[in-house]
Amino acid sequence: MISPTPQYLLTPAAMARVDASAAASGLDSFGLMVRAGEAVAAAALRLFPAARRYVVLCGPGNNGGDGWIAASALARAGAGVVVHGLSDDATWKGDAARARQNCPLSAEPLHHYTPSTGDLVIDGLFGAGLARDLPDEVQALIRRIREAGLPVLAIDLPSGIDGATGKVRGEAFRALHTVTFMTRKPGHVLLPGRSHCGDVEVFDIGIPRRIVDQEAGPLWVNGKGIWHAHDRKGAAEDHKYRRGHLTVFSGGEFATGASRLSAEAGLRAGAGLVTLASPKSAIATNAGHLTAVMLTAIDSRSDLSALLDDTRRSTFVLGPGFGDLDRAREFALMLGEAGRSLVLDADGITAFRGEVGALSSAFAGSAPRIVVTPHEGEFARLFPDTAADTAGGKIGKALAAAAILGGIVVYKGADTVIASPDGRAAIEEKAPATLATAGSGDVLAGIIGARLANGMPAFEAACAGVHQHGLAARRAGAGLTAEDLVRHIQPD
Repeated sequence: MISPTPQYLLTPAAMARVDASAAASGLDSFGLMVRAGEAVAAAALRLFPAARRYVVLCGPGNNGGDGWIAASALARAGAGVVVHGLSDDATWKGDAARARQNCPLSAEPLHHYTPSTGDLVIDGLFGAGLARDLPDEVQALIRRIREAGLPVLAIDLPSGIDGATGKVRGEAFRALHTVTFMTRKPGHVLLPGRSHCGDVEVFDIGIPRRIVDQEAGPLWVNGKGIWHAHDRKGAAEDHKYRRGHLTVFSGGEFATGASRLSAEAGLRAGAGLVTLASPKSAIATNAGHLTAVMLTAIDSRSDLSALLDDTRRSTFVLGPGFGDLDRAREFALMLGEAGRSLVLDADGITAFRGEVGALSSAFAGSAPRIVVTPHEGEFARLFPDTAADTAGGKIGKALAAAAILGGIVVYKGADTVIASPDGRAAIEEKAPATLATAGSGDVLAGIIGARLANGMPAFEAACAGVHQHGLAARRAGAGLTAEDLVRHIQPD
């Protein structure tokens, strides 16, 4: 059986280096442009055969060159084609200028285009390398096309989407289909860019894979290829302790539900044994709801110290519904100093508002032992300076935070980013919108805790947990609650 491999993403800067290396190796760069443009034309004819007119919008760079090639191919196929350019002929350079010169069609100025029923708009204005707001003229055109309700086919990435961050630069086309080349970029996967791309088609224009691979950094679409080699395989001699003991801390008498969701998720996700560590005041409440999850009383530092005498208790989840921030901080630091692994969520994160240094020191070591799972608000509490950096995208912020923490950061959202202090990062794209429901984060913490308890390294455990969480939500379907989510957890 062939092992899965991670699906990497190339940043626009890395893709530019790929293009340069391809040209330096002797490949005909104009030939690559021809393949790209003709792939766009083929997609237009295949997907939109009933279009009355193909309207190709060409920008000043290579993205526009792809547009000119596409327009030429469409014209040869007998389609009705018009081209509108953003700039005059004097600004075209290199391969894009050659594509312009070879096209039998003339170009009208961009502002002359009037949207018409039956048009398919082929967007070749700006590609993935865009890193500034679009010109006012282009923003106005995008609004006119949107108001007319015309379909858009984007070349590389819809104009207005920053290929590195997925951010909208003023305005952006919302395409029904996007044709990109060799590999996807972060802007195809991160929000809001992902929601502007429609279906994304990756076309191989013929750059040797060795050239593409040499620019691949440690940035992936989250998937099994990341953690496959660390998956724990079941064995006949297994027993519950070999599969790992996960301990989840409960909140007080009137805040027990969140921790039980974490504990039950951890058990279903594969931990061999799960214990709920509950304040004495909440023991009776928790006991009335638990069957397979074990229960122990813990209120004080000395109680936790006694618990830690059992070295089989390797992994903990702290924060869901915990409430007492001072005690959360105390317990987390004790776990770090005792060499345990920890998933810190919710109140556990808030307990370290502005004090991430203390957390980092307690969990310092050769390999990360802590996974924090903040949503946007919690991220800002734990990493205020990083969160305030408006220039950085979600990947950059998550990686900066992971470096500060010395642990794994799961920056939650519909485009969750998992980041490691060694520079690795993954983006989850399979999580459905139904996960925006109370308790789903508690379930995630338990799943990641189970993976850690199984012995998986922290980054891989976080990636596996996030993916497993999203798959469970897809199985649960519309109207899911956190309880439904737990019931639909399965091995990935």
